[in-house]
Amino acid sequence: MASSQQTELEAAIVTIVKCFFEHSKAEGKKETLSVSEFKSLSTKELPNLMKDVSLEDKMKELDINQDNELKFNEFWRLVGELGKQVKRELKPKK
Repeated sequence: MASSQQTELEAAIVTIVKCFFEHSKAEGKKETLSVSEFKSLSTKELPNLMKDVSLEDKMKELDINQDNELKFNEFWRLVGELGKQVKRELKPKK
């Protein structure tokens, strides 16, 4: 899909996927985030949304199969959680 034809939402999804794979290729398996890759991604790309979060605890929580790495589907849960957090902050007051 050419970027000039993408909607803002489509571009955001592409950016999330690219960001995951840019960080996952730093070490070990190229399609998973190691603990250090997850910390790097969180620190660099999510400094405001993850500022009060223990990255070690969050990694353990997201790592469903407890293999000390995050597959994309495990990482995607974080995106959903952060989306809910942003929704609460942006929700119009009654």
